[in-house]
Amino acid sequence: MKPLVPKPGILEIKPYVSGESRIQGIEHVIKLSSNESALGASAEAVSAYNAVKNGLHLYPDGNAVELREAIGVQHGLDPSRIICGAGSDELFYNLARAYASVGDEIIYSKHGFNIYPIVARTVGATPVVAPETSLTFNVDAVLSKVTSNTKIVFIANPNNPTGSYISENELYRLRKDLPEDILFVVDGAYAEYVTQDDYSDGISLVDASENTVMTRTFSKIYGLAALRIGWGYCPPSIADVLNRLRAPFNLTVAAQHAGVAALNDTAHISASRCHNAVWLPWLSNRLKELGLTVHPSVANFILVQFSELKGKQSSDAYNFLAQHGILTRKTTGYGLPDCLRITIGREDEVKAVATMLSEFVSR
Repeated sequence: MKPLVPKPGILEIKPYVSGESRIQGIEHVIKLSSNESALGASAEAVSAYNAVKNGLHLYPDGNAVELREAIGVQHGLDPSRIICGAGSDELFYNLARAYASVGDEIIYSKHGFNIYPIVARTVGATPVVAPETSLTFNVDAVLSKVTSNTKIVFIANPNNPTGSYISENELYRLRKDLPEDILFVVDGAYAEYVTQDDYSDGISLVDASENTVMTRTFSKIYGLAALRIGWGYCPPSIADVLNRLRAPFNLTVAAQHAGVAALNDTAHISASRCHNAVWLPWLSNRLKELGLTVHPSVANFILVQFSELKGKQSSDAYNFLAQHGILTRKTTGYGLPDCLRITIGREDEVKAVATMLSEFVSR
């Protein structure tokens, strides 16, 4: 029989590679490879999750009304303009399905989130990479890549895996200088961690323009990565389109209930933000003292570069840490082969990785 041939572009996709979770032969692993919450889910969210265990035979609310209303209250938004997805990834895919096709182009920055080129090729569009400046999104470089075929521009702000961000002024400048008919997607997965005064999560930009969408996730500061909850804030016309495309019952009952509880537990959110504000600079400074290059980050992780160490490579550091039960994230797939991304974990985990890297450097 003749084998089936997938649509053009599908076989050009490099499958997404997630952070490692296990080390053979080591039972208790310090996992700093996936930017998960250091403090985990709140007790209230766990309680809400457990409370629905006797209703597993029932379908969830297909419109996630209670969760959308809770998000609206938390951020002062109209729930009718909020779309929930199975992770923000589902929103990215549906935005591409709706607004890009074969022959179109989707722009993202050189070290942007690896899902963007996958999303582009899934719909037959061409992913277009714009260069960065000092591992930071460059507005002018992106604008120079715009053509009549450009349909979507993605920005992760803050960016994964670099931890860098652009200011509110730059974000607005990019939207202003993009043609009005180009969809601008602001991925704010790490927005809750940012404390800089010149940062914007993109909400006000959505309100000020017709073709801008902001996305967020419950996988990071809310500690609900296992439940896959994402949401987007959109102009009414785009919200209508996404509601037509999203899968029915795309958020489970447990996800919706735990999500509402997580939003309402503001003390836990604050504790997670404060924890990061202490241990992000602590680990950054400690590793700089070892002679490592630590790129500035406003998220819950750091990007550590090993090229300044004579005779020691990031792969050596990765293997050394893994031998001692610590998992970090290789960034070769992001075009950063001499770096590791390290999540800010609990206090003991942060100190453990600092100690082991100190030993690695001194060997």
